[in-house]
Amino acid sequence: MDRTLLQAIVLVFLASLLLLMFLGWRARQRRQRDVVPLVAAPADLGNTLASLTGKYVATTASGNPLDRIAVHGLGFRSNVMAVVADSGILLQLPGRDLFIPLADLRDVRRATWTIDRVVEKDGLHLIEWMLGDRVVDSYLRMAEPTEFEQAVRSLLAKRQANTV
Repeated sequence: MDRTLLQAIVLVFLASLLLLMFLGWRARQRRQRDVVPLVAAPADLGNTLASLTGKYVATTASGNPLDRIAVHGLGFRSNVMAVVADSGILLQLPGRDLFIPLADLRDVRRATWTIDRVVEKDGLHLIEWMLGDRVVDSYLRMAEPTEFEQAVRSLLAKRQANTV
C-alpha cells in the first residue's frame, strides 16, 4: 500500500472520530435542554467564609459520575475561584460564574473519581446541590481542600441551625 494512501486513510479516520465526538456532544446538549439555567449570584454574597483557588472538574447527574451535564457552560474543566459565603457558594470560572444558593446546597463530601478524572483517594470535593428539580454533583479539586471543606460544612451547619 502506498504511503500517501495510508496517510489519507488515517486522516479520514481521525476526521470521522472528531465529527462523531462533536455530534455526540451536541446530542448530549439536546437531551439536556430541559436543564434550568443557572441562578445569578446576588450582588452581596454576605460574610465570606473562604475564598480559595482550585480546578473545576465537572458537574454530573447526582449519583452518576459518568453522566456529565453539558449545558450552561458546565461541561468543561477549568480553573476556579471558590467563594464560600453566607448566601451560598460562588464558583468563578473563566467567562462565567456558577452560583449555588445556600437553599439548594445539599451536601459536600470527598470523591476519588468522576467522568474523566481519577485522583488520589478523596482528592476531589463533591458538592451535591439542586439545579431546578435535578440533584447534581459538582466536582472540584481544591488547592486548600481542608479549608474548603470546613467552610462548606460550616455553611451547612448554619443553614441547619436556622431551620431548627
